[in-house]
Amino acid sequence: MKWKLYISLFISLCAFSVFSQKAALTVAVSKNKLGLNQRLRIEYSINKQGADNFKAPDFSGFQIVQGPSQSVSQSWINGKVSFSQSYSYILKPKRQGEIIIKPASININGGTIDSKMMKIIVTEPIATPKNPNDPDYIAEQNIHLVAEISKSRPYVGEGVYVEYRLYVSENISVYDTSVTEAPQYNGFWNQEIKINGFPVKMGKYNGENYRYIVLQKALLIPTRTGKLTIDPMKMDIVIGVPTGRADFFGNVITKNIKKGFSSVKKVVQPKSLPLEGKPENFTGAVGQFNFDVSLSKDILKANESAQLKVAVNGKGNLKLFELPTLQTPKELETYQPERKESVRVTSNGLSGSFSDTYTVVPQYKGKYKIPEISFSYFNPKTKKYTTIGTDNLFVDVLEGKELVTSVEEDTQKKQPIVSSGKNFRYIQTKTILVPKNNSDFYRSYLFYILIISSLLLIPIAILIGKNNEKRKLDVVGLRLRKAEKLAKKYLSEAQKQLGKKEAFYEALERALHNYLKAKLGVETADISKENITQILEKRAINNTTIKQFIEVLKASDFARYTPVTDTEMKQEYEKAKQIIIALDKQL
Repeated sequence: MKWKLYISLFISLCAFSVFSQKAALTVAVSKNKLGLNQRLRIEYSINKQGADNFKAPDFSGFQIVQGPSQSVSQSWINGKVSFSQSYSYILKPKRQGEIIIKPASININGGTIDSKMMKIIVTEPIATPKNPNDPDYIAEQNIHLVAEISKSRPYVGEGVYVEYRLYVSENISVYDTSVTEAPQYNGFWNQEIKINGFPVKMGKYNGENYRYIVLQKALLIPTRTGKLTIDPMKMDIVIGVPTGRADFFGNVITKNIKKGFSSVKKVVQPKSLPLEGKPENFTGAVGQFNFDVSLSKDILKANESAQLKVAVNGKGNLKLFELPTLQTPKELETYQPERKESVRVTSNGLSGSFSDTYTVVPQYKGKYKIPEISFSYFNPKTKKYTTIGTDNLFVDVLEGKELVTSVEEDTQKKQPIVSSGKNFRYIQTKTILVPKNNSDFYRSYLFYILIISSLLLIPIAILIGKNNEKRKLDVVGLRLRKAEKLAKKYLSEAQKQLGKKEAFYEALERALHNYLKAKLGVETADISKENITQILEKRAINNTTIKQFIEVLKASDFARYTPVTDTEMKQEYEKAKQIIIALDKQL
């Protein structure tokens, strides 16, 4: 007896679930737009039992080809009961244009409920093949590969999306797909957007209900103006289409065919960014951004490092522009920045941030200013440029060496302009002509002066000649003069750089190396302090000269990293000069 009780309870629950639903009369059509020579199917459904006296509309503008066909269905899924009672018709339009199908009605629980009205658009007759059951024709009518773009007239640098959808009607089945030719995005920076699986969705295509899946989606950012073409996607699809025949049991016989499909070519025409209001520091950023410059610490000791970060975050073409360059005082040693990126490509575009982090190391005690910098971008929504500026940053170095200012820098002061009475003169308005006196050169004062001068030059020439002969006979003095001339030749560049610390010591060290290479035939790779000592010892150079040569080289290395005055630089120059002279004597 218990099982009878269970069955009764089950039936009661089903009935309660069905009767507890709110009654509604819905309407659905197979297509909202069709040709004059086509047909459509319209179906009215009520979701509650006990309804009767269904009244269809008059279908004005249509011819009823078939119907009404009535069906009832009831199901129990996961504890939920569903009920549906349907009335369907096959209609053929009588005229072109917009036709309104009025509401249908049905009685239930002593009341009447109505359906919605439907609007159908009827176009000119559509050409059909000789055999409407041809599988190729059926495939073309029921499958559509579509490319959709979010915007056809973006700005250069503004992101747009292209989405490839495959629409399939409920009349056929798709068994396999393969892309034979991927689309090309010439003139765009592009990034494919990852799609998690291929969920089947319901949608409209040309006013008709279709199932569809999104095959591919990409973010495109135009990099230039003009007419940019997005080539079609092409693919092969294996389809099961009805043949119009049935088997022994009345089941529809289908046929699998492989057919190629192609999307329509799309055209995007990007607009140039406006010139009006364009900032000088604009580098191509398009979107909506925030800009920030931060310093990890502003109180330091000499040779203690700090990090200076220049960052941009927001949404836009984050991978297609550069950050502003940082300018720091020369007393703050700044290293090449480290680039960090955190950019995501989603259905909403590129978003995230990227930054440059500079390592700053102060060399001297003092307070230094890092000038403000600014960043500009174009906002396509407001169609305006926006500039974001930062405040000045200050680095306070509390401990370290004092900055030594060279004499040359101290003496370079502005001199006042002295005005004299001859800076500007009036234009002469009168001409004063004086007769020219012609005199003979013979027996003139100049004639006698030239004669006497030539007689005096003879003894002077004799004295100069004798002096030159003595200098040639003085072998030691001649070698000394040649050595001094040679030293000045090699040290000429260093002499020009006196007062400029780094340039001077680089030129001084280079001069000493060049002298050794030229005099001893030493290769550049062999020039080191140890090798120089060995080479000079082999050439019998005394130890004092070798030691002095090495000391000058060491002093050059050390002086680059310590404050040096102009007087000390001149002393090093003279030392190097005397060492070259001493070496040349011994070689």
